[in-house]
Amino acid sequence: MDSAGSFCGSVLRFQGVQSSGWDRWAAALTLLGSVGLAGCNSMNSSKPPAEQGSLPTIGSFTANPTGISAGASSALSWTTSGATRVAIAPGTFTSTSASGSTNVSPIATTIYTLTATNSAGPVTSKATVTVAATTSGGPLAITTASCPGGTQGAAYAGCTIVASGGVPPYTYSLSADVVDYPPLPEGMSLDAGTGVISSPLIGGQGGYTPEFAVADSTGAKATQDIGFAIDGSNAFLAGIFPSTSIFHHRVDAATTGLPVDASPAAPMYSGYLPETVKPFFGGDAYANFPNGIPAIEVPSNQPDVAVSTNVNGYQSYFTSGPIPAYAPVEGTGNSNGDRHVLVYLEAGGGNNPALYEMWQGIYLGGPWTDSSNALWPDASSNALTEQGNGTSDAAGLPVGPLLANADEVIGTGTPSAPNGEVQHPIRFTLNHMLNYWVWPATQTAGVGYCTDAEGNAIGVESEISQSTPPASCTMSGAAGEIYRLKASVATPTCAATSPQAAILIAGFRDYGIILADNGDSGGLIGTPDARWNDDDLSCIANLTLSDFEPVNVSSLMVSNDSGETSR
Repeated sequence: MDSAGSFCGSVLRFQGVQSSGWDRWAAALTLLGSVGLAGCNSMNSSKPPAEQGSLPTIGSFTANPTGISAGASSALSWTTSGATRVAIAPGTFTSTSASGSTNVSPIATTIYTLTATNSAGPVTSKATVTVAATTSGGPLAITTASCPGGTQGAAYAGCTIVASGGVPPYTYSLSADVVDYPPLPEGMSLDAGTGVISSPLIGGQGGYTPEFAVADSTGAKATQDIGFAIDGSNAFLAGIFPSTSIFHHRVDAATTGLPVDASPAAPMYSGYLPETVKPFFGGDAYANFPNGIPAIEVPSNQPDVAVSTNVNGYQSYFTSGPIPAYAPVEGTGNSNGDRHVLVYLEAGGGNNPALYEMWQGIYLGGPWTDSSNALWPDASSNALTEQGNGTSDAAGLPVGPLLANADEVIGTGTPSAPNGEVQHPIRFTLNHMLNYWVWPATQTAGVGYCTDAEGNAIGVESEISQSTPPASCTMSGAAGEIYRLKASVATPTCAATSPQAAILIAGFRDYGIILADNGDSGGLIGTPDARWNDDDLSCIANLTLSDFEPVNVSSLMVSNDSGETSR
């Protein structure tokens, strides 16, 4: 037994040497036969190398069919031996069957990997399923031609931008051309994956024509301009400042007896008088952008956000305010112009109503920046801003309450049959104002100078009085001067068929226009609003600046720090 065990051990050791020649195996088997294989087996139960640590084998791994269209399926089939488990990736498929199949439906060409595993380790094989590029009928295009309008302060009804052609899936966006196209109306957003446009609260107003873009899976692109008509909600503007304010006082001679201002600083510069009165506001988009200065009302509990004024900017009355992300911006955030932002805070919670105005406002994803701002912390009072400190316009006046707005014109009527009334002077511009201001303005940014009765120059950028006017001036048209349509000027005949313009013209007679800023001579400023009829408004261009006369309102002034009138 000992000799046999020694022999078997020798044979087993012989089997483990690094030689696989058949002659050595044959010799070993002959020796084992003479001793007895069972004896060796009884002493050592180790399996021969052919059965110890062998990897599984994959007989086949195929896809049928190898090419499909999007949405179709292909069968992945396999045959293996020696495997305890198989898996297919990508995906989570596993099986313990040596052979079998499973269906897959990739949306794009995919390389699948079969992994067969046992205790010795894994082996892999690959199969490719090619997904053919398919189109939905022709070149890529946006088929949506229009979207419904909306109303400022309300939720948007919704619109979906739809594309066809090309190779789906699609990705939707707004044009990267921010010079020629606006964004969506403030408060509205576009879902890039679905093309759905939505908003819980629209902040913008007026006409917007953004350019939409769609890209397919190959990178092809198509664009489409789509207009949005948003009605304003600006009735609150009429209630800013008390009824005793100069901003709500009639100036027509027939009912007030207020005289023409004879000061040499009062008349508009003669070179501007031939200019027509031009509505710088309207219902339609102007070069794709909303036309006018927007304004919005927010609730008394609107949270404050940080507001910073640029280092090179002008005055700053507030460093935080209730300016929502959806606050509309003049010309939209894509503009490089004045970008006025006007926010009226409702009274409530123990707080007064307040008017916040910014010039060159920019929304920064939470906080805002501007180049100047102004605040009327109690808009139910007659308090003006500090003399010489300025506001968000050149004359140091409030902007919002002096805008022509569709709510006051329409009244309880309709856009085509309005019955409202304008009860405030409407702000307008001249190419250059005089470098002085009169009440109720508090600042100027003009040219020229004036002298007193002794010939002494009056310091520029200062207030001059209508009751004790300068003796002479090298320029005229002081900031804050109110001009009324002369009683002798007939109402243009077009007003008979232009009801919106007719109401504005009546306002020119009764409340006048007020010089508020530098700009195109005769530019009349109002809100953008889809309810304006631009053809109707064009009637006021039949009037020229020579049809107006300056009004001496000094007899109404109680104090130059207050807009309160004496009668």
